[in-house]
Amino acid sequence: MSKVSLIAKIPTKPGCRDDLVAAFGPMIDAVNEEAGTEVYILNLDDGDENVAWVYELYTDADAMGAHSSSEAMGALFGALGDLVDGAPELIMLTPVAGKGL
Repeated sequence: MSKVSLIAKIPTKPGCRDDLVAAFGPMIDAVNEEAGTEVYILNLDDGDENVAWVYELYTDADAMGAHSSSEAMGALFGALGDLVDGAPELIMLTPVAGKGL
């Protein structure tokens, strides 16, 4: 199987971006223990203070599935409930070339 990646655009309610970053703390701790999660980066949008992005890279689709169904993911969704302004936009990708692949 080939590696898979995902970019998630997360719209935040005005003034909630710092709280969103804090809510991601336990998820960042959890992904550090996930064998199939190679990269998981929370990014802040420099052009829009109400948007955060997550870049994820997995060894394969099974690893992405394991992450998506993890207890940490369920807890994160619960923690983000009052902080987000709509559903995240998920962009599924297949990495084909680049440093670190």
